[in-house]
Amino acid sequence: MRPEPAIHREWLRFVLVNVLEMPREALVEGQALPPALRAYMPEHGETLLPDMALLSPDDHQPRLLIKLYPASQDLDKSIAGLHWKASPATRMMELLRHTRVRLGLVTNGERWMLVDAPPNETTGFASWYAALWLEEPITLRAFRSLLNVRRFFGVPDDETLEAMLTKSASNQQEVTDQLGYQVRRAVEMLVQSLDRIDKDRNRRLLRNVSEADLYEAALTVMMRLVFLLSAEERGLLLLGELLYDRNYAVSTLQALLREQADLSGEEVL
Repeated sequence: MRPEPAIHREWLRFVLVNVLEMPREALVEGQALPPALRAYMPEHGETLLPDMALLSPDDHQPRLLIKLYPASQDLDKSIAGLHWKASPATRMMELLRHTRVRLGLVTNGERWMLVDAPPNETTGFASWYAALWLEEPITLRAFRSLLNVRRFFGVPDDETLEAMLTKSASNQQEVTDQLGYQVRRAVEMLVQSLDRIDKDRNRRLLRNVSEADLYEAALTVMMRLVFLLSAEERGLLLLGELLYDRNYAVSTLQALLREQADLSGEEVL
């Protein structure tokens, strides 16, 4: 059963004002919205604009654009009756890009989606679900901690939501760079091992294999190993079951090899 539009609207305002503690004087809407927060999309014949905006009390610059939808609107599906078949999430992303505001909040009352659109970088999305707030209070605490008004105006510059998201992206890039280095090093080790085996066999093993094909094959093997390791770490495969662990798993190989070496000697490795 869907709530009445008036009740639904009050629920949205309750979360913004009481849960996130956004002062009413900092939340502008309707005619009070700055004209610069409109984005005309000529290719679609539509004008995008937020329902509300959180403005900085010092310089009145927009820090967060807010778009409210009916409870029946899925944030990942197109809006019925509109020519442009884009979801609310995509519309907010485009609005942020055109208005040069980094953060947006899209909600249908049940799902609260934060959209982060840093300039010249990939847009990120994070969602909280109101239905879980009573069952899993930690999700409500995370929602309040990240989107509370104090995260915009009451903390040092390096602790604002924008700064935290930038740091998170930097840490993610660092992990990606480290993984890339490890894969490259593993590919080098595999190619060197194959070259030694080929040399021991008087260069007959790789006689008809070009260097490019050898490197491509080694890289393919390593990327598949990374994929399998990730899947096992996320619990998507049967890791933990004896048959899988001893015959198929990747993450158990080191222990199995160590066990074999202890029984038969290091040379078997």
